[in-house]
Amino acid sequence: MFKKLSAEFLGTFWLVFGGCGSAVLAAAFPAVGIGLLGVSFAFGLTVLTMAYAVGGISGGHFNPAVSVGLTVAGKFPASSLIGYIIAQVLGAIVAAAVLYVVASGKADFQLGDFAANGYGEHSPGGYSLTAALVMEVVMTFFFLFIILGATHGRVPSGFAPIAIGLALTLIHLVSIPVTNTSVNPARSTGQALFVGDWALSQLWLFWLAPIVGAAIAGIVWKIVGEDD
Repeated sequence: MFKKLSAEFLGTFWLVFGGCGSAVLAAAFPAVGIGLLGVSFAFGLTVLTMAYAVGGISGGHFNPAVSVGLTVAGKFPASSLIGYIIAQVLGAIVAAAVLYVVASGKADFQLGDFAANGYGEHSPGGYSLTAALVMEVVMTFFFLFIILGATHGRVPSGFAPIAIGLALTLIHLVSIPVTNTSVNPARSTGQALFVGDWALSQLWLFWLAPIVGAAIAGIVWKIVGEDD
């Protein structure tokens, strides 16, 4: 179990440091910033690369909502769920801490939103709580559904990380303007702890919505996706 939890810690660290790091450090860099498209691909690439690196050890969840959804779908033992979630959240927090150390090394550093997730006045596009809730539920539902489909035995082996990484890229392309894209409670928690204030007060949504979306996907997969 130690190896599995370590893999989840490292995978979630990479997801947060690479994805949120691209948003904090590179998205608006003068003249050559990567923008929303670059940030979207950065998140997708973190999952793709670490799924290949450690997916064979832990399954490559890197996300409490994914672990919950897989448990609901009967693909992951409930006895391991809490350990995975703790490892994922710790990985995200440590990644946010390292990112803070790097970002604060800039002479005119200002924390800003630090790639935290939010709604209302803290949504990048000013979207409401309802819009954010619906977006996070729907996007996490499809993310988990794609994971379940891509890792099914009837699909050629070895290609799942590509589909999953591209799915996360697409999710970010659509939903960054609404919530800064969570679909991952661990990713949201790490950034919120450093922003504090509004980010912590809104964090509940970025736990509730992804977990609800993933759980629904697990149920739907058992009806639609499983072989008779």
